[in-house]
Amino acid sequence: MKKSGASQGQASSELISKRIAELGDWRGETLTRMRQLIKEADPNVVEEWKWDNPVWSHDGIICTGESYKKAVKLTFIKGASLKDPARLFNSSLDGNARRAIDIHEGEHVDASAFKALVRQAIALNSAG
Repeated sequence: MKKSGASQGQASSELISKRIAELGDWRGETLTRMRQLIKEADPNVVEEWKWDNPVWSHDGIICTGESYKKAVKLTFIKGASLKDPARLFNSSLDGNARRAIDIHEGEHVDASAFKALVRQAIALNSAG
């Protein structure tokens, strides 16, 4: 699902950048890193702003990025259908569709494994 016009995407990217700046701590740094990894995995990713949070899409939502006091949460909408050999998913494991990665202060996510999840999510979205 694509949003029409570059202005919407630009506005969403600006809102995401604003959220990161407002956080101003390890959560902003973590969200910045994960945003960069998503863009590396898919240079054509569409940044959106939904539910007052960053959303990354390509033929549908890949994941959302939420920030909480003690964690940054990346929720993959179709995460239950993705293979996760590196076991990055550590939250929302009981759901039928979603899976999430909670990142706490000082934790790092394996970049290669994360980008593989993003690419799988895109392939699943593109398959219909």
